[in-house]
Amino acid sequence: MAVSPPAKPSARPRSPNFSCGPCAKYPGWSLEALKDAALGRSHRAKVGKDKLKKAIEDTKALLELPKDYLVGIMAASDTGAVEAALWSLLGPRPVDVFAWESFGKDWVTDCVKQLKPLEARSFVADFGQLPDLKQANFDHDVVFTWNGTTSGVIVPNGDWIKADRKGLTICDATSSACAVPMPWDKLDVVTFSWQKVLGGEAQHGILILSPRAVERLENHKPAWPVPKIFRLTKDGKLNKGIFEGETINTPSMLCVEDALAAMNWARSAGGSKGLAQRTQNNFKALKEWVDRTSWITYLCEDAAGRSPTSVCLKPADPALTSLSKDDQSTFFKKLTSMLETEKVAYDINSYRDAPPGLRIWCGATVEADDLKALTAWLDWAYAVCRAELKAAA
Repeated sequence: MAVSPPAKPSARPRSPNFSCGPCAKYPGWSLEALKDAALGRSHRAKVGKDKLKKAIEDTKALLELPKDYLVGIMAASDTGAVEAALWSLLGPRPVDVFAWESFGKDWVTDCVKQLKPLEARSFVADFGQLPDLKQANFDHDVVFTWNGTTSGVIVPNGDWIKADRKGLTICDATSSACAVPMPWDKLDVVTFSWQKVLGGEAQHGILILSPRAVERLENHKPAWPVPKIFRLTKDGKLNKGIFEGETINTPSMLCVEDALAAMNWARSAGGSKGLAQRTQNNFKALKEWVDRTSWITYLCEDAAGRSPTSVCLKPADPALTSLSKDDQSTFFKKLTSMLETEKVAYDINSYRDAPPGLRIWCGATVEADDLKALTAWLDWAYAVCRAELKAAA
């Protein structure tokens, strides 16, 4: 006898945008916020430079950076900012590079295969796990990702980083900056992009340098050619213009205006502390559902290492875990497609390289009530797909 499908939930998320990048716009965002963008003007005109400089100053204030740290706007999103740091700074010391997700593995490729003759060690963990951070030698430069966006695994804290290190710490913080507290005194180079926690537009990266990183730049010449887009020095000295609003290449002034609006909202939401609290509230809303749901669980088994922003989930139902990876992927593609058709959740499938499952953004621009509404729809879509799976068996 045919079984009737479960009833659809009555409440819907007000915003169905739960993508891990580009992420949801902040609550109340509209095109009206961009009305003062310097469109049709040169980014080197006074109006363009002023807006770029304000974006830098607002970033420093929002993150509560030390006064002697520098902020620059780079091309090619967080990737461009990371690459500029690696290609410009590495070489004088051996490097230890840690990875536990897709983008961190790209930095391993740079350090081990591309930047030769760099002496490099790599420490790589599977999705859902952290490598042994105690293996880091801080006489070396150390490269790592604070939050693994594609694995849902975050560094619990900065206690493992030595204060008296001789090498530099280079941290890809793209899904953690503005979302969790960062120990700035332990970090010499930090990168992120507007498209993550701030819900800004893509293609622009932020590069943060400590005085130790600046000293390295001015006393080191890389053994390899450095592409123009990555060059942070000029005639052996720091190119200070980059950190005053003179970008290496042409930025989008529309994206700059959007970032300014996002940071204005962030100030109204309580600054970095307010954004961190919103993130934790969102994570709690999703966690409560995961904790009471038998068919899904965290990709990261260690609670201390679970990201509160890019929450990655895997199947726990034996009927799913017994399937091949391809069949699991098919199941979750069907589930997420149903939610997209219903316009209640977009872009929540796991990352293409990650194990099959879900990846749901809980950063500050998402509303906790929307996450609570989403969970009922997740249960509904699962019940429908699970019934179809059972009928096909």
